Amino acid sequence: MSFVLQSLLLGMGLAMDAFSVSLANGLAEPKMKVGRMSAIAGIFAFFQALMPMLGWFFVHSLVTYFEIFAPFIPWIAFGLLGFIGGKMLFEGIRSGKSEEETAAGRTSFGMLMVQGVATSIDALSVGFTIAEYTVFQALWSALIIAAVTFIICMAGVFLGKKFGTKLAGKASILGGVILVAIGIEILLSHYLG
Repeated sequence: MSFVLQSLLLGMGLAMDAFSVSLANGLAEPKMKVGRMSAIAGIFAFFQALMPMLGWFFVHSLVTYFEIFAPFIPWIAFGLLGFIGGKMLFEGIRSGKSEEETAAGRTSFGMLMVQGVATSIDALSVGFTIAEYTVFQALWSALIIAAVTFIICMAGVFLGKKFGTKLAGKASILGGVILVAIGIEILLSHYLG
């Protein structure tokens, strides 16, 4: 899988939680202006870029000092992405009341920061998937993920303003499927490629 395609897919998979929360933020503020929509999407994009870089730094440092862990990185990435994706799938399938419904109406700056961290914490595991990248490749991948997140979150806020949160559960399921598929691809490419 090409570098750009993998980054785009990671961005789409990781942005689904932020998309769901963006739907709720749009629902809570139906008269939201474009500037505020951009700020909300920007916060989510910032954290989706920051977390993979933190993960990359941690893994890169770990591999540099403890090279014995290098063969386990694909397994760790598979386990983390599989767990996070599986959790998203499980919650998306069984949830009668979405987290977006409970978060509606709470879109202060502080709450947006909390939402940004909460929806991007799983992106730390991406550091395992991009561990072999140079720092510039990792930054480029993080920027692609941020751009994808920004676009998806802008769409989420817009759709939330127009249609509400009916898509939220489906977004979580789609995000879970994408993350599990990327985890499987990483593991298979390590052993088959």
